[in-house]
Amino acid sequence: MESLDTFTLLPISMDPTTKAITSSSPNPALDNELAALNTLHKNLLAAGTPTGTPPPPVPVNPTRSAQIGKLRESGNAEFRKGTHAQAVKLYSLAIDMALGRPPWEPSGLVREEVSGLLSNRAQANMAQQNWAEGAVDAEASVEMKKVGNAKGWWRRGKCLLEMGRLDEADEWVKQGLEFEATEQDLVQLKQEIEKKKSA
Repeated sequence: MESLDTFTLLPISMDPTTKAITSSSPNPALDNELAALNTLHKNLLAAGTPTGTPPPPVPVNPTRSAQIGKLRESGNAEFRKGTHAQAVKLYSLAIDMALGRPPWEPSGLVREEVSGLLSNRAQANMAQQNWAEGAVDAEASVEMKKVGNAKGWWRRGKCLLEMGRLDEADEWVKQGLEFEATEQDLVQLKQEIEKKKSA
């Protein structure tokens, strides 16, 4: 038995045209291995690139990013015009498009995009006094991005307050202040909730 520490140079060569590997010494075991390798190589070349195989990773599809940005801007424009239901539809389309990004694109980008869009949709729902929908969107926004999302924290707290769910609102805003301690809107909302609770 050969030692595992011994390196044996095998007498093999590669045909430069066909890329087939052959052995110049008679060795049935080696010949069988090389025949299997050459067959596999031929089959892989014949197969080409199968459909459904993702392209090499590209950081981000710029077309999709531009479309999502355009939908967000259109939603913002509708919100400013006061057509809040239309704004909700546009934000929803943008959310669907962002969530539809292929899995090889960075997940952090998806979280960032969707978090902002959910927060915007929460605001559009609040403008229509759809407090429950606004609360759900704001909570989902915060789930995607806890830090640097003061609007998401504030919007859910405000929706809970408007629905009369004061204990939940109080708990939510306290939690929000752990992440956004200096956010004045959250501080004011906490005072508003405490005032209603003590009334």
